[in-house]
Amino acid sequence: MQDDCSTPNRKIPDAPARHRRRRGLRRRHLVLGAVALVGLGLGGVVLTTRDDHPTPTPVSLDAQARAEAAARADRSAREPATLPTPDSPTPTPSASPSPSPSANASTSPTAKPSPKATKATNATKATPKPTKSATPKSSWVIPMAGAAITSCYGPRWGTLHAGIDFALPAGTPVRAAFGGTVAKAGDVGDGYGISVFVDHGNGYLTHYAHLSTAKVSVGEKVSTGQTIGLEGSTGDSTGPHLHFEVHQGQMWNQIDPAPFLRARGIDVAC
Repeated sequence: MQDDCSTPNRKIPDAPARHRRRRGLRRRHLVLGAVALVGLGLGGVVLTTRDDHPTPTPVSLDAQARAEAAARADRSAREPATLPTPDSPTPTPSASPSPSPSANASTSPTAKPSPKATKATNATKATPKPTKSATPKSSWVIPMAGAAITSCYGPRWGTLHAGIDFALPAGTPVRAAFGGTVAKAGDVGDGYGISVFVDHGNGYLTHYAHLSTAKVSVGEKVSTGQTIGLEGSTGDSTGPHLHFEVHQGQMWNQIDPAPFLRARGIDVAC
C-alpha cells in the first residue's frame, strides 16, 4: 500500500466557487477606488491583495505633466506678472527688460548751441535790412539846373548842332555832370571859346563850352556836381548860354545827350 504523500501528480481540490467570487469582488472594488483617487489628484492609493495584510503600492501621475507644472510654478515665482492692456497684446515676460526710448530721451542732456552758431544768429538779427528808395538816386547831375533849353542835338543852319544849349544869366555856375579828370581847359581857337573837357574814365567824356571863365585846370580830378566854370558867351556865340556835349569812346565823337541823360535819371526837354 502506497502513502498518499508520495503519490505523484496529486491534485489540490479547487476552492469553493463562493470564495472565488468574493476575491473577484474585492479586486474590482480596489480598482474602482484607485481610479477615483487618481481623478481627485492624490499621490497614490493602497492596493491589497489579501484580506489580512494590505501592502501599499504607490501610483505615480504622468511624469511630463508634473515637469510642466513645476516649470510653470518656477517661472511664476521668478518673473513679475504683467497685465495686458485693452489696446496691446498679451506681453511676454523678459528676464532683462530694455529701457524705453522715452526714458532715454528724458534723461539725455540737452545739447547747447555752439558759440559760433550763437554769434551768427546774433549777427543776422543785428544786421538791418536795406531799405529800397522809391526813386533811385542818379549818380549823374544836370550841369546847369533850372536853365531853359534853347536848342537840342541835331541839324541846325545846315550843320550838325552836336549838343544841347542851356540858358541862364551870365556868370551862373556850371557843374561837372559826373566825376573824372580834366582833359582840356581854356580857349584853343576852335569856336567853342573857353571850354572844359572831363574824361569820366568809363568810355565817355563831357564838354562844357562858351564859358566866361574856367575854374579847373588840365589833369585835375573833379567830383560830381563840382563847379568847373561860369556861364558866358565866348567863341562863336550869340548870347550867354552853356553848350553841353557827350562824347563816346574818344574826343569829338559826339552823341545825343538827351537819351544819354535820361538813361541816367535826368530828363531834359529834347
